Amino acid sequence: MYKFKKVIVVLPAYNAARTLEKTYGEIPFDLVDEVILCDDASTDNTVDVARRLGIRHIIQHEKNKGYGGNQKSLYNLALEMGGDIIIMLHPDYQYTPLLIPTMVNIIGDELYPVVLGSRILGKGALKGGMPMYKYIANRILTFTQNLLIGYKLSEYHTGYRAFSREVLQAIHFNRNSDDFIFDNEMLSQIIFKGFDIAEVTCPTKYFEEASSINFTRSTKYGLGVLAVSLNHLRCKLGLGSSPLY
Repeated sequence: MYKFKKVIVVLPAYNAARTLEKTYGEIPFDLVDEVILCDDASTDNTVDVARRLGIRHIIQHEKNKGYGGNQKSLYNLALEMGGDIIIMLHPDYQYTPLLIPTMVNIIGDELYPVVLGSRILGKGALKGGMPMYKYIANRILTFTQNLLIGYKLSEYHTGYRAFSREVLQAIHFNRNSDDFIFDNEMLSQIIFKGFDIAEVTCPTKYFEEASSINFTRSTKYGLGVLAVSLNHLRCKLGLGSSPLY
């Protein structure tokens, strides 16, 4: 716990057997009370590894529900278990668990209710091996999103996020897509509700075992990001409504 606040780390897993142990081993359990893993119908032995590591709370999807569907299961259970600070950490070891104390401190001391681990602040992305085309696309999309949404973030596309209980209870994340666009819809909802967001510099690692989406899915994702931002702007201007908000 941190100042009597229950800290829960959630792990959205899909074929993470080769990296889960390394990720789990760096979680600071002097602060973290519980870990929840959701296995999204992996074809490897992710669940067996999780059980061997002693992860007590494991959700198993019989059918693959997608990245967004995985997170919905995790956040719903984390709230049900009384989590006050909920941190989403990818079990593919692309993001370091060593930043968890910083994220917990920021939310636990009520400085910000949301913290993002940014790969773009500093030189973490390219230094960690992010492909140049992804880096350029990230910068263009983020610049466009900042203009349309009216906020200022260094990136909207990080998978390393921490939330206060209040934030997750205030937004309709269960209405979001089950696909990768879920992350952007969440940030749009958070900003629309008026919550402030902090960013911390986060080194990242790109390697064979780290999860990634191919060029075709990246293009689909990019178009979806623009659609979310335009919808945000439309609703912000009072030109319509959306079930997301």
